[in-house]
Amino acid sequence: MLKKIETLDAPQAVGPYSQAVQAGDFVYLSGQIPLDPKTGKLAEGGIAEQAVQVFHNIHAVLAAAGLSFADVVNVTVYLADINDFQLVNKCYADVFTGDVLPARCAVGISALPLGAKLEVACTAYSGNK
Repeated sequence: MLKKIETLDAPQAVGPYSQAVQAGDFVYLSGQIPLDPKTGKLAEGGIAEQAVQVFHNIHAVLAAAGLSFADVVNVTVYLADINDFQLVNKCYADVFTGDVLPARCAVGISALPLGAKLEVACTAYSGNK
C-alpha cells in the first residue's frame, strides 16, 4: 500500500510529485531544494545557509511521516558546484549522527531548479517504529 506524506512545514510540490511516499516500511522523500516554505523563495546566503534550509525541509517531511534523521538509510546530494562538498558535509554531519549513518552519494551537476546550489533526496526506514 502506498501512502502520500505531506506537510505545510516544507515547500509544497510544484509539479506532479509528492513530498514523500511511504511504501511498506520505507519512506521515499523527493529531493528538497533550499526553498523557505513560508516565503516560497530560496534561502538567502551561500551554500551553508542553503544546506541548513534543505535539512530543515527534510526534517519537516520526516516528522510528517513520524520519522527522524536517525531513520534515514540512504541520501543523495546533488551539488551545482562539487567544490561546495566540504561545506555541505559539515551541515550534513550536524543532522546525521550516531553509530549507523546513511549510505550516501554526492553528485556534481550542471544546474538545479531556481538556481539552487544543492538538492538532497533520501529514503527512510519506518520498520523500527
